Amino acid sequence: MSRQSRPPVLLTRPAAAAARDAQGLDGPVVLSPLAEPEVLCPELPPADGLIFTSARAASALGGRCPALRAWCVGARTAEAARAAGFDAVSADGDAEALIALLLKARPDGVLLHARGEETRGDVAARLTAAGLRVAEAVVYRMAPKPLSEEAKALLFNAAEVIVPLHSPASARRFAMAAAGARARLRLACLSPAVAAAAPPAAETRIAARPDAPSMHALVTAMQRLETSTPQG
Repeated sequence: MSRQSRPPVLLTRPAAAAARDAQGLDGPVVLSPLAEPEVLCPELPPADGLIFTSARAASALGGRCPALRAWCVGARTAEAARAAGFDAVSADGDAEALIALLLKARPDGVLLHARGEETRGDVAARLTAAGLRVAEAVVYRMAPKPLSEEAKALLFNAAEVIVPLHSPASARRFAMAAAGARARLRLACLSPAVAAAAPPAAETRIAARPDAPSMHALVTAMQRLETSTPQG
């Protein structure tokens, strides 16, 4: 299949993440963020270590805490934590992997889960129930944005559109924004939880691992119409 005839990809993550995701994709790509992060500044309780389930939380906390040990969900979050000045450890997975890592390490003292307004996995509650001392602070929220006119034209006029979805919250936002779309939707989902929150589609696939390289590989395969068993 030629690059020109490959199906278009609609990227709805915040602008910085969408621009990063667009790198290396062949064929037409449309960026239309459905939300942008807004940093919040709550009073932070004293802590001996940090928990980050998103890179945005790590960036939001940069300069506001001592250089504490930060337990991070994955490599990109750990990278953001190091850039913000923290001593980062990565679970190299999802919330379940992070919880398993913390329960194995059982760090001393109080841990602060710095997170977004929307969260999943009940990380703090589950760790607390397992005997760790964990506090929470909401350090950013996702401010909603409407679809661009270019994105609307794609969803209502194109024959098919590939849409990568990275979280249940973003999947729900896309489902609302794309209601009534006439294009054949082909969804690339980061995890089964994301797929469960996504709208009905002609095709739904799940990345081999819940990380950026696996999502990129999945979207590239879908652009090239490489076959695999759809999920969902």
